[in-house]
Amino acid sequence: MQDQGKHIVILGAGESGVGAAVLALKQGWKVFVSDYGTISDKVKAELNSLSIEWEEGGHTEDRMTEAELAIKSPGIPDSSPIIQLLTNRGIKVISEIEFAGYYNKAKTICITGSNGKTTTTLLTHHILEKAGVDAGIAGNIGDSFAKQVATTNHDWYVLELSSFQLDGMYDFRADIAILMNITPDHLDRYDDDMQKYVDSKFRIIQNQGEEDWFIYNYDDPIIRAEVEKRTIKAKKAPFSLKEVIAQGGYVDNKEQLTININNQFTMSIHELALKGKHNTQNSLASGIASRILEIRKEIVRESLADFVNVEHRLEFVAKVHGIEFINDSKATNVNSTWFALESMDKPTVWIVGGVDKGNDYTELTDLVKEKVKAIICLGKDNKKIKEAFGPHIEHIYETSSAMEAVAYGYRLASKDETVLLSPACASFDLFENFEERGNEFKKAVRSL
Repeated sequence: MQDQGKHIVILGAGESGVGAAVLALKQGWKVFVSDYGTISDKVKAELNSLSIEWEEGGHTEDRMTEAELAIKSPGIPDSSPIIQLLTNRGIKVISEIEFAGYYNKAKTICITGSNGKTTTTLLTHHILEKAGVDAGIAGNIGDSFAKQVATTNHDWYVLELSSFQLDGMYDFRADIAILMNITPDHLDRYDDDMQKYVDSKFRIIQNQGEEDWFIYNYDDPIIRAEVEKRTIKAKKAPFSLKEVIAQGGYVDNKEQLTININNQFTMSIHELALKGKHNTQNSLASGIASRILEIRKEIVRESLADFVNVEHRLEFVAKVHGIEFINDSKATNVNSTWFALESMDKPTVWIVGGVDKGNDYTELTDLVKEKVKAIICLGKDNKKIKEAFGPHIEHIYETSSAMEAVAYGYRLASKDETVLLSPACASFDLFENFEERGNEFKKAVRSL
């Protein structure tokens, strides 16, 4: 790519934007970083040290339109005025992942899905590391992919990709693509059109050839229907909890996990570090990718058995007088909470609430009736939660702090029961973000 002297504009000065700026500079581009909001002092200092020009508090139109290429933060929707301006001027707008892909020489395992992608990414990377594979981890997680391409030389990258990142990817090709599931999420960014969101997720397999692999959830009806509609060149390796799969992975009689790739691999699901059906799917996907790479069976088995999950995602906090406290603050939508409740195997006191993103709680009704003994609301407006679950749960309490919610949970739960924070909502009414909410919960539990 002939880049010397060409202008590039980078929209957004977050992790991905700064990484893209570092890589663009290294490749000889004339770089300008523009952020509609404020840029942190730390980022300003980094950009200044590299003599990269920047602006904050808006986008200067003349500077935008002199660019040959634009890289946008995943958080900026295509409908925003600045993206419309660039597009109308014929300036290509891409994601940081696409840009890094122009210069990346390593192979990639790319993982997307409405839920489970972070855990699957971390688990896959854990297996590769344990096997001695030189692998980076990037995308929605870890250091920016672009910055790593600029500064390190890995053999493989494990990339967690959101639909927003995939939307800005055109020429990028995944050596191994993994699609965990598709459920309605972020539909406001897709004109409330489910097919547009599905198409976005399926960009994970664009440009794949016959030598590549596509690992996908065979039990997901949306994915399965879409696979049947499309011509897919890559080798397919589905996984299922319901059916035997000849090339891929499955669980038989709900007890044994089997992977049929490069000789059969089996282990009991009771040995898996991650519990619950959705986590068995995560383990299957990671295990299949590992066996495609011909990682030794003993390493795969050990890794699936000793993995420690990401913070704020079904994270065990403590056991106090026989009551287990679990932090699932990262569950900011109904579907994530569905997975959390589904994996509970003891009577559960459920802490829920926050900023509702148009939630439809009816899909949780059956699980709540089966698993939940009491509900604690942690949010400013709990009307919808009380309306949805009031007919089924006798004890519903309202709280306005993590300390208060945990105190109620401790009082309501008995020995050998669980208190689960899985809010199904964003955190912005009472907390800065889901991390702060999870940390406050953990602090409160540890103070019991």
